[in-house]
Amino acid sequence: MGWLGLDDTDSLEGGCTTATFHALLEGLPPGVTAGVPRLVRLWPFAQRRTRGNAALAVELQVDDEDSLMQHLDAWWTKHLEPLDGAFEPSSISERPQSPASPGMMYYSERPDAQYYWEAVRGEVDISSAPLPTKAWGGHGKIGAAAAVSWPGETTTWEAIAWRSTEDTIRQRSIDMNALLEIDGWDGVVLSRDPRNGSGLIAPRGRSPVLFGVRGTSFTAAEAACQHLIGAPETESVSAWRVFQTNQASGDHLSGILSLTVNEVEIHPVRKHAHVHTDGPTLVSYAEGGPVNSLARWLKPGDSIAVAGLFHPDGSLHVERLKVESWVARNRERPLCSSCRVRLKSMGKGQGLRCPSCKARTPDTWLDVPIQPPFIEWVEPPMDARRHLARPLAWEDGISTT
Repeated sequence: MGWLGLDDTDSLEGGCTTATFHALLEGLPPGVTAGVPRLVRLWPFAQRRTRGNAALAVELQVDDEDSLMQHLDAWWTKHLEPLDGAFEPSSISERPQSPASPGMMYYSERPDAQYYWEAVRGEVDISSAPLPTKAWGGHGKIGAAAAVSWPGETTTWEAIAWRSTEDTIRQRSIDMNALLEIDGWDGVVLSRDPRNGSGLIAPRGRSPVLFGVRGTSFTAAEAACQHLIGAPETESVSAWRVFQTNQASGDHLSGILSLTVNEVEIHPVRKHAHVHTDGPTLVSYAEGGPVNSLARWLKPGDSIAVAGLFHPDGSLHVERLKVESWVARNRERPLCSSCRVRLKSMGKGQGLRCPSCKARTPDTWLDVPIQPPFIEWVEPPMDARRHLARPLAWEDGISTT
């Protein structure tokens, strides 16, 4: 028994680590049996992250480990080593792009989960990775080790289908009627945006992936994939495979913070919000929908609960937000106790007077009751969430710590 991990075989120029891993598994020698492969998303802010920042791993039943190492040596030299250095600059992102640096790690026994938790919540390097039985390549060894270390405690499943065409620029063809059908199936999740009906299963940009459909079970993802592949308006596929994943696990979040708002800055055009608190500065982009709306509503003195991802600059990118208590936004004069008419000021330091009965009272203000736009927890819309984000609807309950 052993574990094999792989990462960083793709770039914006093309390529796909899932397709490469599928080919590797299909070519395993006799005497080696592969389990269900794992697709493991890692820290979204990693400096050298790949497009989806996902690494792959699989458990292998091995009769002769030495023979397997010889096979992997040959496979690496022929198929993976030539991918090193593939690079193409991005036309849509200002983030510096890194050339592909494939890495593969083999462990005779799976290491504990510590390295995974470090890699899904922050920047790690190869020096802190668990020592492998054998290693190949460069930077991808980090993701490979993290994927192998994933304990698989909170999991979903994704069935990925790859295109039969090598023209990855050509627009994808997926049967939208079939997508609508599977969207209503039990166990099929995160496949379609309920706001506008658009599909969420096809990647953007150059990639051999046609679609990836997610489920809460292996069988749900498998059945949905087969239904889409067999639909009349879906283009032909070269292969497909179901992966166990940490997507929608929430593993990247370390807890909930209770904070007090000090100041709110809102971009005049883009509507992005920077909320300064007694802790970290919170960042909420316009694409965050309800989260951004609630962040822009906040005022100094409001108490909030928040969960999100710490950026290398120290800010917290908000993924969940709730208002616990809030200060008054407006005030008004009280009503006359006799006439029920609103009192008016007689001038500075002269108190209030009823316009009707002329009764006088000391100068006072009353807070106008107000409700936030959202009382419960809010999250971004489905198409703006991270792969790792766990839907609020899946939670049994959220407590503030």
